[in-house]
Amino acid sequence: MNISDRAIEWAKTMGGWSEGDELIHAHKESSMVLSDFEEVRRSDQPTLSVNATLSKESEGRLRYEDDDAYRTPFERDRDRILHSRAFRRLAGKTQVFIFPADHQRSRLTHALEVAQVAKAISRRLGLNVDLTEAIALGHDCGHGPGGHASEDALSPFLSEGYDHAIFGADITVKSLNLTQETIDGIRNHSWSLPEPKTPEGIVVSWADRIAYCAHDLEDAISAKVIGPSDIPIEIASTIGTARSAHLNHFINSVVSSTLRTKKITMSKEDGELLGLLRRFNYEAIYLRPESVRQGEQVISVIDRLVRHLLSDRELFSSLAKESASTDEVAFIRQVVAYVAGMTDRYVFHMAEILLDLDKSSIPRGLDYR
Repeated sequence: MNISDRAIEWAKTMGGWSEGDELIHAHKESSMVLSDFEEVRRSDQPTLSVNATLSKESEGRLRYEDDDAYRTPFERDRDRILHSRAFRRLAGKTQVFIFPADHQRSRLTHALEVAQVAKAISRRLGLNVDLTEAIALGHDCGHGPGGHASEDALSPFLSEGYDHAIFGADITVKSLNLTQETIDGIRNHSWSLPEPKTPEGIVVSWADRIAYCAHDLEDAISAKVIGPSDIPIEIASTIGTARSAHLNHFINSVVSSTLRTKKITMSKEDGELLGLLRRFNYEAIYLRPESVRQGEQVISVIDRLVRHLLSDRELFSSLAKESASTDEVAFIRQVVAYVAGMTDRYVFHMAEILLDLDKSSIPRGLDYR
């Protein structure tokens, strides 16, 4: 099996980045050190610590806008993402299983669970929950249909390649005119990218990994891809096999380690457990033969669809309802953005119609679409 350069880079982050024998960082070059603070506990009204990113100190938006009379800039970012088409389309995009069944995660429910985890951490640390939630809800808006395989399919068409974090921040949500802090958190949430500029962005980096390691495992067990007894004994004996136990353990670890070290990090022991869980998910779920085969189908279908649309500007304009650029590079980016925005069902439906594909070459969900 050929392994892409991107997959190799992701693999390098499997266990995070070590600092000595005690700490694990989400990003390789981590330099942020926070001021002294105590854990903040509250009920309804948030109390921000000195470490929180304040909206009044925001670097602002690409296009100037007057402030809202009732909402902070970060609240407005969160609301814009929630109401955006890009966010809604996540409901039809693969998290782990293509064409997810009723009770399996989609990219949208993943984003919601990441937001829950990130907010739980930010609240206890006295960080800005509104900024945290905005980044978490928007972090995967750049994902294409069919999961990470779509990135491999779309990358050859762009000189810089296709990365869902970067493309999502710079292209997918660009029209929302978000604050620079929210954009930065979305762009850099992946562990292979530079560290976000705000502590809230780093929290989302941790929340993303904690959430998907826990809920992807739960979905795979529910789908009978694996069983609870398959979970590595180091994990099962230490924190159990339930998603709720995993979330609770790793959230508490980030909070306690951050309070102790003034760095948003996790203890070496718990970082190794999280890395083990992620590695197990990769081997048992993401790289199982059926998943690999479907990934290859996704790449083939998307590649052919993009090439077909690039060969016919009139067809693209008719489908996308926008004028095709006369500049070749700009037109390629238009087509890539259009296909990347499609849901699973829509991209394969369009492929069937436009490419006259045999249904056997198109991925099927566990419900045998």
